[in-house]
Amino acid sequence: MNPGSDVTLRDVARASGCSVSTVSRVLSGSRPVGADAARRVREAAERLGYRPNQVARALRSRSTATVGLVLPQITNPFYPALVRELTHVLDERGRAVLLADCDDDPGTEAARIEALLARQVDALLVVPVDEERSRTAVAAAAGRVPLVLLDRSCGPGIADLVAVDNTAGMALVLDHLAARGRTRPCYIGADGTNSAAAERRAAYEVGAAALGAPPRLALGDFSAAWGRAAVDRLWNRESGPEPDALVCGNDLIALGALQRLRQLGVDVPGRTVVTGFDDIPPADLADPAVTTVRQPVRDIAVEAVRLLEQRLDDPAAFPCRTVRLAPQLVIRASTEPGDHPAHGTGDTAPSAPGPTGGTAPAPRSPDSPSASHSSKAAQ
Repeated sequence: MNPGSDVTLRDVARASGCSVSTVSRVLSGSRPVGADAARRVREAAERLGYRPNQVARALRSRSTATVGLVLPQITNPFYPALVRELTHVLDERGRAVLLADCDDDPGTEAARIEALLARQVDALLVVPVDEERSRTAVAAAAGRVPLVLLDRSCGPGIADLVAVDNTAGMALVLDHLAARGRTRPCYIGADGTNSAAAERRAAYEVGAAALGAPPRLALGDFSAAWGRAAVDRLWNRESGPEPDALVCGNDLIALGALQRLRQLGVDVPGRTVVTGFDDIPPADLADPAVTTVRQPVRDIAVEAVRLLEQRLDDPAAFPCRTVRLAPQLVIRASTEPGDHPAHGTGDTAPSAPGPTGGTAPAPRSPDSPSASHSSKAAQ
């Protein structure tokens, strides 16, 4: 028999000198088998090039061992890093990922979710396009399979959520700017009802007011193009005093703002400073490199899969839960004058504490030792 041909369990049984049932138990891991028999089975399977029939296995177990992952916009550099970590964590648990991008369109998102459900995925991980317009499709899917939201919410009681603590992240930024004497900040962010955008915007307004700064905002979308356009508006003489700090809702906005400031001849970080949010790879490659809030991407992936597996074990065991993870401020040359390397990793400020307000700490995951969790309250 040639390796790689259609090898069956019966072929492996003959080659190993074991029964078909023993071969099945070894290769599926369903029941313990003696060490010598297990070794003979695995050696025979490898020698013959045996590959399990996943379709047949799915029919027997009523599980496809696949998880659907729905993203709003794969071109945002934050999401490939998240996909990578989720893929690794799920692979460690014997699960494959089916990825769907919906181009920031709730209608497309609903269609992608339905297509994944039609493919019989065991569960879904979703970063919703919009808190309000994604709600119907996400809630319907959560009623059919275990579902965990990532990064963004769809409102209270819809599904479990794992996300960074956006409020704590914005507090780190504003404290950093206040310590450097910046008194005229402006927030450049995204409009609309994406929950991450709304949380960062609201946290900026509260924090800026507490520091005695007017809550000045320029709202568009999460793109570098909007960062450039916002700078043009803010550096227009009719728009009011020139900001001495630009607090950007994500790193793409910050990169666009930096590009335009450089074109205008504005000294950064002398005349104004710029901060971002997410710590995508290009943030460290800019000149000057961007001070930003780092999301704990690995911990987000580990916590999301942990919640997902608990739902798979018992879908109705507990109400919807939220896990908020502590961010870190990465200080780079866009806010610090001096000899900062343009491509250096920068200094990392301590993580902000998790939110308070009566929420109990979530259990620490053994795979995410640096995570600071909060909450069993619905988002």
